[in-house]
Amino acid sequence: MPPAALKFAMTDSPRRSRPEAGPAVAVHGLTKTFSVPLHPARGIVAVKDLNLRIEPGEVYGLLGPNGSGKSTTLKIILGLVSPTRGRTEIFGRDSRLVESREAVGFLPENPYFYKYLTGEETLRFFGRLCGLRGARLKERIDELLELVGLTKARKRRLGVYSKGMLQRIGLAQALIHDPRLVVLDEPTAGVDPAGSREIRDLILDLKRRGITVLLSSHLLAQAQEICDRVGILADGVLVREGYLQELIAIENQTELVIADASVQLVNEIESVISRSNAKLIERRKSTTTLERLFLEATAKNDEARMSNDERTKKQK
Repeated sequence: MPPAALKFAMTDSPRRSRPEAGPAVAVHGLTKTFSVPLHPARGIVAVKDLNLRIEPGEVYGLLGPNGSGKSTTLKIILGLVSPTRGRTEIFGRDSRLVESREAVGFLPENPYFYKYLTGEETLRFFGRLCGLRGARLKERIDELLELVGLTKARKRRLGVYSKGMLQRIGLAQALIHDPRLVVLDEPTAGVDPAGSREIRDLILDLKRRGITVLLSSHLLAQAQEICDRVGILADGVLVREGYLQELIAIENQTELVIADASVQLVNEIESVISRSNAKLIERRKSTTTLERLFLEATAKNDEARMSNDERTKKQK
């Protein structure tokens, strides 16, 4: 069975359960340490004391540099890797239980598909794994091919699909059983700008449909466009988390967006705007960029780690 389908083809029929009162995903005190061959006492701490809460219907971005623990965290949430300490839950169920994955769709960073199957046959294969049959399966295949823009390519073999098309068919298979939570590991990795934009639009469409999306990404500009909240990991530690607009807001600064304003009005804006013919279009907090926030947060963590290393050396 392809990895994309592993452990996620458990439902007898796609059905949308009533809204949950609790979080879609909860992570409590999560720590994961990988042992080092021949040096078991050392160990590599991939994730340390991580706590997350992802609400139903939101798009949550887990960000961080390579080796920060993003993929490890996703795999533990999905029950593919066991934690050293702590626990994770999906809609209130322990994620180590197979039943917790009934409501989950998963697209790994590098999914494997059978290249000799067509797009339509691929979705039929995954649909049957999820218990779909007959008219309902055919209807679902048609819906998803239309959703990801591959209706015209449904009869082509995956061996001739572009990287962007493969990512879109991968997203379609993750949605085949109508999940309430979709987990995407670097969904736009290796995709050109046009394909990346299409996948971004698909994620926004999932949000409009009320589907919870948990994604990891290194494309910060794209994450800034689609995420409601983000968490930034560095060396396995959550260094920043919160609502995106709050994190990138610049304190003590406010922007006024005005239409039809003269140069004189701009120069005297605070004193004359209430008496002018200009229209106040928007008033908002000035913001930095998610990229700048990311770099500052991870840089501070690196400085703190280096300082701790230096103190440890002096003590020795």
